[in-house]
Amino acid sequence: MNEHNELEERLLLHDIKPTATRLLVFKALYESEDAMSLNDLEDALVTVDKSTIFRSLSLFSQQHLVHEIDDGSGSVKYEPCCHDHNHEDVSDNDQHTHFFCTECQHTYCLKGISAPVVELPNGFEVKGINYVLKGICPSCKAKK
Repeated sequence: MNEHNELEERLLLHDIKPTATRLLVFKALYESEDAMSLNDLEDALVTVDKSTIFRSLSLFSQQHLVHEIDDGSGSVKYEPCCHDHNHEDVSDNDQHTHFFCTECQHTYCLKGISAPVVELPNGFEVKGINYVLKGICPSCKAKK
């Protein structure tokens, strides 16, 4: 299966009609090495207007194709979810740690490091986890 068909299939698995624009937005996220903000996507996809990108991201998030990361930078970042099916529960693979570099402002997904499990009082139910470490990434550290 080629990449275009694979991306189209992922959209369909999440009940998202694979329009040309949605495929462009998802492809940019899918191919990125780190999480991307709306502005990052707008810079990468110069032929697509910001409101169209935002609507695609909102749909992707609603359908659990991507998850949102609030890294404290004031700009929500997005990355594809690790699972290949549409469900409302938080996937164990998507409960990973993120690292925000305070120098270059990039947010990295540390998929091999799970977010810590926290015991909650009775009656509380977790619907999402946002675990972000902040510091300096290896590239920025090497520049110093």
